[in-house]
Amino acid sequence: MNADAVTRYDATRQRHIADMLPRVGGHLERLGWPAERIREERAARLRTLLGTAKERSSWHRERLGDIDLAAVDEDVLPALPVMTKPDLMEHFDAIVTDPRVTLGQVNAHIQSLDSDAYFLGDLHAVASGGSSGVRAAFVWGWDAWAEVQLALLRRQISDRLADAELAASPPVSMFVGADRATHFTSALAQTFATDAIQVHRFPVTLPIEAIVAGLNEVRGDGLATYPSMLATLVAEARAGRLTIAPRRIVTMAEPLLPEIRAAAEAMWDAPVANLWGTSEAGITAMGCFREAGLHLSDDQVIVEPVDVDGKPVPSGVRSAKIYVTNLINPLLPLIRYEISDEVTVLDEPCRCGSAFTRVADIQGRNDDVFVYANGVAVHPHVFRSRLAQEATVSEYQVHQTLNGADLLLRASGTVDLDRLGRDLESALAQLGCEHPTVTARRVAHLPRLETGKLKRFLPSDTAEVLAAHP
Repeated sequence: MNADAVTRYDATRQRHIADMLPRVGGHLERLGWPAERIREERAARLRTLLGTAKERSSWHRERLGDIDLAAVDEDVLPALPVMTKPDLMEHFDAIVTDPRVTLGQVNAHIQSLDSDAYFLGDLHAVASGGSSGVRAAFVWGWDAWAEVQLALLRRQISDRLADAELAASPPVSMFVGADRATHFTSALAQTFATDAIQVHRFPVTLPIEAIVAGLNEVRGDGLATYPSMLATLVAEARAGRLTIAPRRIVTMAEPLLPEIRAAAEAMWDAPVANLWGTSEAGITAMGCFREAGLHLSDDQVIVEPVDVDGKPVPSGVRSAKIYVTNLINPLLPLIRYEISDEVTVLDEPCRCGSAFTRVADIQGRNDDVFVYANGVAVHPHVFRSRLAQEATVSEYQVHQTLNGADLLLRASGTVDLDRLGRDLESALAQLGCEHPTVTARRVAHLPRLETGKLKRFLPSDTAEVLAAHP
């Protein structure tokens, strides 16, 4: 952005922060709501969402039919049709409720991003590859974007206020994650960055030596990162190279394996809260630092765990997928939107006393780190970040090779395959890979695992199996 654009962006961002901050107290109160109050809020927001969708979305108007909005609550949801990612991308312009917004404009905005920027003056647009590898774009309204930030902050603020030592000093957070504003968590962090809450950001694409040096310099009391990177940081701490002492740890974007949680808690004697964020539904769930698992953002999203045939699964049973209904973003009505994450609802109450639905740590988003012969570990975000800029790429899969990767792409339009390969070769070289080679090619179909699932990032052993049995 040029200087004038930066000035306009910062003025808008400060106005957004000023609009968001007075709502913090109300969101802290919500954490203590009883189950019935939460249900009342969900029903009211669902009625508003469906009403807006019927009035302003031609695509939803036809699908919702003669539904009686006055009698709506979440019990009626199973009677409504399911939305899929292909539905969204094919009918995007008829689904959004603001006539200013088109998929073409959204994609053009996302492709232009090198840092956070508002779309059409007051909106936000982000891209997601999702756990299935199918690219999609999402647009968020002004109020919805603030509500998502509040869902992220409220449990962390509540936990901090309950600890006298933490409450006595301003928070200093260290974030090792996405570096591009095409990604939901990165964009949100940039929009709402304030002097009161210091957030030091380190792109996960940096060499591990640079990340460790930066963290050692900051020495913040909070650490947020991907589980795969957390495991790497624990190893660096054990080796004596990483000397931080975080008091609270937040993980996101990937499954948090029990052994990674246990290793981090043992290393730093700090509780770990897992975060489940999606470009579709915002902060879908957030841990409370009291126990393993997460609490759904029941006031902002309705999550329906279902089996492979779309039938509800009971508590204690892991779902094959979920249907989510985003209650806070009527700009892009996502009603029973299918996501391939695997969720298990827990009946046991949490020690924190919250009435918000408790779920086990989320499965189904396990992107594997590529480790090369010279010991260089490359996070999937290196590939995911670059591929998110390709608006015509609808689906992709990345196969690790001996000294690089082979990209398989399905695209609806032109893709500069040579440039894509060169860009990724440069990124791998910067991380320490020796003479990297990245090829990109278009294919009609992508190979799948024996389970039938499409895995986006395949380390060399899995890639070799698929190549031998296409």
